This record gives sequence, structure tokens and C-alpha cells, in this order.
Amino acid sequence: MPVVTTAIHQRIADELGVRAGQVSAAVELLDGGSTVPFIARYRKEATGALDDAQLRTLEERLGYLRELEERRAAVLESIRSQGKLDDALEAAILAADSKARLEDLYLPYKPKRRTKAQIAREQGLEPLADGLLTDPTQDPQVVAKDYLTEEVPDVAAALQGARAILVERFGEDGDLIGELRERMWSRGRVASKVREGKEEEGAKFSDYFDFSEPFGKLPSHRILALFRGEKEEVLDLHLEPGDDDEEPSSYEVAIAARFGVDNQGRPADKWLADTVRWAWRTRILVHLGIDLRSRLRQFAEDEAVKVFASNLRDLLLAAPAGTRATMGLDPGFRTGVKVAVVDATGKVVATDTIYPHVPANKWDESIAKLAALAHKHSVDLIAIGNGTASRETDKLAADLLKRHPELKLTKAVVSEAGASVYSASAFASAELPGLDVSLRGAVSIARRLQDPLAELVKIDPKSIGVGQYQHDITETKLSRSLDAVVEDCVNAVGVDLNTASVPLLTRVSGITAGLAENIVQHRDANGPFRTRRALKDVPRLGPKAFEQCAGFLRIPNGDDPLDASAVHPEAYPVVRRIQEHAGVELIGNTKVLKSLRPEQFVDEQFGLPTVTDILRELEKPGRDPRPAFKTATFAEGVEKIADLKPGMVLEGVVTNVAAFGAFVDIGVHQDGLVHISALSNTYVKDPRDVVKSGDVVRVKVLEVDIARKRIGLTLRLEDEPGRKGPQQRDQRDQRGSRGGGGGGRGGKPQQRQERPPANGAMAEALRRAGLGGSK
Repeated sequence: MPVVTTAIHQRIADELGVRAGQVSAAVELLDGGSTVPFIARYRKEATGALDDAQLRTLEERLGYLRELEERRAAVLESIRSQGKLDDALEAAILAADSKARLEDLYLPYKPKRRTKAQIAREQGLEPLADGLLTDPTQDPQVVAKDYLTEEVPDVAAALQGARAILVERFGEDGDLIGELRERMWSRGRVASKVREGKEEEGAKFSDYFDFSEPFGKLPSHRILALFRGEKEEVLDLHLEPGDDDEEPSSYEVAIAARFGVDNQGRPADKWLADTVRWAWRTRILVHLGIDLRSRLRQFAEDEAVKVFASNLRDLLLAAPAGTRATMGLDPGFRTGVKVAVVDATGKVVATDTIYPHVPANKWDESIAKLAALAHKHSVDLIAIGNGTASRETDKLAADLLKRHPELKLTKAVVSEAGASVYSASAFASAELPGLDVSLRGAVSIARRLQDPLAELVKIDPKSIGVGQYQHDITETKLSRSLDAVVEDCVNAVGVDLNTASVPLLTRVSGITAGLAENIVQHRDANGPFRTRRALKDVPRLGPKAFEQCAGFLRIPNGDDPLDASAVHPEAYPVVRRIQEHAGVELIGNTKVLKSLRPEQFVDEQFGLPTVTDILRELEKPGRDPRPAFKTATFAEGVEKIADLKPGMVLEGVVTNVAAFGAFVDIGVHQDGLVHISALSNTYVKDPRDVVKSGDVVRVKVLEVDIARKRIGLTLRLEDEPGRKGPQQRDQRDQRGSRGGGGGGRGGKPQQRQERPPANGAMAEALRRAGLGGSK
């Protein structure tokens, strides 16, 4: 194995806290075309049981470090071709452990446009610069006269050229730049001012009109808000080094010390000190500003992507209602409520439009239509979209349940985020060709109650609306992260091979979009798959694809009961061997399975982790890792924000989780905020440790601001409204943020507070924060 490869594997192993052999095995599998879900589930012996999170980190770091090595090779070749590569420089380049450090070292040798320093060298002024630097006892005005030529007509031009040479030299010292960058990161601040005349137009950024905060204390969403304010030409941003009041600054002192510049009153000392100041202010500070802007954005994007991915995972793994006939209601006023009934498999069996609300007010007629549909199609569940007219439609459903208890219906409000995106998509047109676009949303709402994961994979993750500042994040970075989340979720749950849509199959390990199409076409032409082995008859589905996908595809009621489980076909011989040993049917036989010792069935191919997984799977074949389905019950008579009173205890659904708290839908068209300090009686570092999107929770209303549509909530039911909580530093909001939990289709605008004071002080925080658009 090449030395470089070994070093990469060891570095990743050190970062993950695992053995280098585990990393090497995982890399070999990834390079061989295996997916992260497949490796995590079915190659535990090879990797020492690395989980999917570790493997995702490994995969990301592997890509970065390989890119670093490619860049390192290119840098070495470039410098070598210039004849400037010596042993010390080569050693420094080989030791560079980041792209930033590598670029610092390459800076003096990077091909560049013809600079003032290069022109000065061509004019023969480098000896003048070197002489003044090494012997400050020389008088610049005197020695410069020796360098006058036709191209250098006077002393001022000579000294200007000498200064350009030294400024470039100071600004291209890799060790110095690295030191100053870290100094500025630890001491510097971001400052913002509103541009003249932009106060009214940029009111949503008002908290940043006169703002300053250290780099290290800026949270992700605030950084993105500042950058957005600058992009929208409302704010001017400045990156301040942190000791501007000092003269000379600590940065100038560091540069001077690096090059032996010391103002002792010698003839050249003042000229050299001015050169240092010029180098810092016109070159190095500008360079570091660009670097630190990039670092801030990188940090902010990484954190924002992490939040988005975490919320998306929670939403995708929300409890499914299961295979039950469901009626989807897509609320509306003037255009009516769109109705779609789907059977237990998600097939559309009926559609209609009713007009129970203003201006038509056909309430009784609407209930009669819904009751008839529910009776005819044996409907169990009613799914109500949480958009405009949601609360009124929920009340309609409640009246339906009250008037027709014999139907034994259960109602639930579900997020309709992204439903309109799905309705207008090419896939929806192909899946529901005879259905009007306006009715497709109701179908999606019904299906996402039955199985959120299966339905939401049909929608671009960015349109589901569980992120913050998602439009400010690099597209490729966000897409790569979200695609990984969807892939992990789909494969963690497993997919019914005979009912899965093309988008769902595409997310299965080893299945491309083309293979997914081929599977569905084969299924349509030949009927349901009876065995996993039959997948091999699908065109272009070869041995590698079968290996990667087979364990994640389920065939309930097929010819082989194991095909309904997560046991991979390659391990079926192990199950047969265990079966022979036990002498009884194993599937579902918990008592017998718990009595078996996994180590008895280990062989050269299947080790203890795999055998242990097999025995656990046989207890509950194809078990769904998602929680049991549960609905929130919104309080009667609490339908709008004006109905809320401090002290009320209500049930709601968590719609989004951010770094500063959680947003909860309590049925009044406006999410309330549970600040991080009100999530628990103990210290909470990350709100996701306490709640996640989709959780049904009980909250108490602390404060209500009707005019601004802001609601303060707490999960600590013993909290008293208006009680003063721990005072916290005033924090800035996320104004301008888009994307976020709950609400409007495709992700409604969010204008939410970053970290308001707790309890009694929450009013001031909520004054600064908009908690999303109306549902």
C-alpha cells in the first residue's frame, strides 16, 4: 500500500478514534462500489462495525484528504518545474495538513500576473530592498541613488519598487500568514452597518444596522444573515482584526519580528516600519479578510447543513400510520377543500372538492359528502394539510367525527410542505396522469400520513422546508448531505419491493434511476415479485447491484419468509444452519432465539456481529425502526392566536428544531417557540437531544404577542407565565431566513429569533423574532 494512502487512512482513523485497519477495509469497500448503508449493515466484520455516521464522516474526510494529496502533488510539480524546490520547502509541503496551509506555502511560487514587485525585480531593485532590510544603518535616500536608471528616474521610484518587493515577500511568508490568520480568528470581529438610505427597505436586518461580534461567538444562522444582508445591499460588512486602537498593531509587531525590523532610530528603520504597516494594511489584511470570510461561510454552511439534515432525518423517520385507507384534505377557502381517498396501498380510489368555508359555507353538504366517501371506502384516517384554512378544515373533520361516530375515524394534521412541488412535478404527472394538479396535493397529504418516508422521497429535500437559510448554502454541499440522509433513512426502514415507487427505489442501496424504472416495468409486466432472487431477471440488474440492494428490499407474503426480513440472501445458509440446530421454526420464536448463543454459528464468512444481527432480525422480521403512530389533539376552542392565554397547557407537534430551541404547532396557524432554556429542567446543549421534528408534546403558553403573531412556550409545565428567567445576553435574530419547519408548501418564510431570553424575558426576544408565516 502506498505511503500516502497509509497516511490518509491513519489520519482518518485517529480522527474517528478507530483502528487504521477498519478505515482501510471501509475505503476498499467504498472504492469497490459499495454504499454506506450496505457497508454499515452487511460488512460489520470487515469494518469492525463502523456505523453509518462514522462511515459518512470517513467518506467525506477521504474525499478531502485525497483532494489535498492531488493538490500537494500539483504544487510540488509546479515549484520543481520552476527550479525552486529545496529540501526544506519540500518537507514543509509534505507536512502541510490542510489545504489552507498548503496554499500558504505555495503563495510565493504560484504563477501570477505581472506584479509591481516583479517589475521592480526586473528593474534591478531587489538588492536595494535586501540591503535596507539587512542593514538599516543605511540611509534609504542615499543608497537609492545608486539604482537610478532610465526606468527608475528618481529616488522615490526606486524606494517604491524596493517597498513593493518587501511587501510581496512579507505577504507571501506561509508561516507568518498562518500565524496571523489564527491570531485574527481568535481576536477579530465582524462588524456591520446599514447602508445609507436602506433602513426602511432592509428593516428585516435591523438588528445588524450597528452590529459587532467576535468571529468565534457567531452562530451559523447569524453569519448567513449577515452575508445575506450584504448580498441584498442593505449591510456593509467589515472584518476587524481586533486591536485597531494599538499603534503599531500586534499584527505589525509580528510581521516586523518575523523579518527583523526593529525601530532603533537607524536611518532605514522608519522606512522599514512604514513598509511593514503598508504590507499589513494593503496586502496581508485583505488576504486574511478573504480567508476568514471563507472560513466563516464554511462554518456557517456546515452547521446549517447539519441542522437541515437532522430535521430532515426526523421528518423522514416520523411514525407512519401504516396500511390504512386514508382521506386527504387539502384545505382552502374560495377554491374549496380538495379531497382524495387512497386505499391501504396508497392507490387513489376517489376524489372530490367541497366548499364548507367562506364564501360558499356549504358545511352540512360537505360533511355529508365526506361521510359518504368514508363509508364507501372504509376510511380509517383523515389527513388534513396544515396550510391556509387548516384549522377550519380540522374543525370540519371534528364535526364529521362527532356526527358519525359509527365511522370510527381518526384525524391528524400533517405538514403539507412541498405538496405543491410534488403536484406539479413530472413524476406526479406520470403517477397520477388522469388527476387534476389541484387534487394531487390531497393525494400526497393522505399518503404522507400513511408513510411519510415513501411519499417525501418524491420531493426534492430542499422543498420540504425543515432548514434554515437553505438558499444561502452551497447547492452541491446541501444536496450531497440531504441525499445521504434520505439514502440512510430509506435503507434503515427497508422498502416493499412490490409497492415501492421509482423515486423510493432509486434511494435504495445500489439502485440507480434506470434500474428503478426497470424494476417497476418488470413488476408491471410480470406481476409482483415472489422472491428476491427474481430481481436477477430485471434487465441490467447485475450481481453487484443485487448484492447492494437485496437486503433492503422486502417481499411480504412471498415464497420465502426470509425475503420479508433484513437478512441478506447471502446469509440465508446461516439461517438454515441455525434452523437445523434449533429443530423448530425460528421466525418470531423469541424464546428459542434468545436461548441461542450467536458464537456457535460463526464461520469464516459470517462473524459474531452478523450472526447477532440475524438472530435479532428473526425475532421481528422486517421490523420498522420508526416510532408508533400517534396524533396530537388540538384543544377545542383554540383556533387562532387570539384564543391563547398565558398559562394554557396544550398539545402540539414539533415542526422544526434549531440551535436555539424548537418550534411547535399548537393549531393556531402560527408556530410557537420553546426556547432552549425552556426545553428541560436540566442543561440542554443541543435541542435535538430533547425533541425532534414530528414529536407530539405538551406545552404551556408563557407569552402571546397577538400584534406580532408571536408565541412563547415551555415544555416545563411548572413554569409560570411572566416569571423572570435567567438573564441572557441580547442575541440577534434570523431575519431574512427562508426554509424551516412546518407550514407552507415548499417551505414557508421564516423570521425566527435566534436565542431569546427565557420565560419572562421572552417578550423582548419575540419582539425581535418572526415565527414564520401563517398556515
